[in-house]
Amino acid sequence: MEPFRRSAPLTLGVELELQLVNTHDYDLAPYSDEMLRLMRKLELPGSVVPEMTSSMIEISTGVCDSTAHVLGELSQLRDALVRCADKLNIAVVGGGTHPFQQWHQQRIYDRPRFRELSELYGYLSKQFTIFGQHVHVGCPGADEALLMLHRMSRYIPHFIALSASSPYVQGQDTQFDSARLNSVFAFPMSGRAPFTLSWDGFEAFFAKTTRTGVVKSMKDFYWDIRPKPEYGTIEIRVFDTPLTIERAAALAGLVQSLASWFLHDQPFMPAEDDYMVYTYNRFQACRFGLEAVYVDPVSGRHMPLREHIQLTLQQIAPHAQRLGAWPAIEQVVQEAGKSLNDARWLRRQQMRERLLAEVVRQAGERFKGRG
Repeated sequence: MEPFRRSAPLTLGVELELQLVNTHDYDLAPYSDEMLRLMRKLELPGSVVPEMTSSMIEISTGVCDSTAHVLGELSQLRDALVRCADKLNIAVVGGGTHPFQQWHQQRIYDRPRFRELSELYGYLSKQFTIFGQHVHVGCPGADEALLMLHRMSRYIPHFIALSASSPYVQGQDTQFDSARLNSVFAFPMSGRAPFTLSWDGFEAFFAKTTRTGVVKSMKDFYWDIRPKPEYGTIEIRVFDTPLTIERAAALAGLVQSLASWFLHDQPFMPAEDDYMVYTYNRFQACRFGLEAVYVDPVSGRHMPLREHIQLTLQQIAPHAQRLGAWPAIEQVVQEAGKSLNDARWLRRQQMRERLLAEVVRQAGERFKGRG
């Protein structure tokens, strides 16, 4: 494993996996090659790359120092994607799942790593046509990164519920706000990172694991949060892709504000016992979204997740204000107080339209900033 590189603390990088759909019946369309060809002609921040199947595309910001910086770069990338999609007569849509696509119809993108994964994981690789947001946050050092990773783990339910946008799978309402994470859980190296607060300890774990031949690199771990030594960051991977880039930037601001609170105030020390309730809290957030119950890992107290989100906002408010993230975060958390997330929006549209294709069309307009 390569050494943990230095990065500027609290810098941000955001990746969004996005859906490409046709404008006939709004099903997924295998247009990633054509989109990449058109996007390569444009001068843009960050990067645009293919994903596992050919109806997916991933955009990434460069290294950003604020929520506004993230939003600025995502806006440029989004506007370019929309222009290119218009030329191809397709649409780009957010959301953690496509509501009615059939997994067996998807095509694996022709790239060596994707072919290897397809051979290893069989049908799971096509079922991995799901769409997430990843947020990287810069850490001052390797040990500090692991400390931040395990502190951040207490807030996984908050991230899931606030970003949830995948209630529909294969044309059915799953009754989950985030059904996407059930697909991730099928992979053998998913879940939580091992509990160690020293980089030496983590390197020892990695060496033991690679000796078994089960993994070859950090890319083989599909953990909810994983260290990224080549960037000097930790990467949070539980967010569904939101329906708008504004929400995506706000969620990055939430991560940055939490990280600032951890670094400057050292509010608590994580412990292995925190993970006793981790899977339960994670399930609650996936299933019930903002109506979930949150179990405090220290006291064992049960409380509505929405209340814990509000409590968290109070704790990080000075950091969010100093970082300029406060207005974006405040709006998302105010909506959370009313149980509003993108999963709720999708269900409302379906209740009115009774046609998932029309819901996807409207979600495409929302991605453009018009919905």
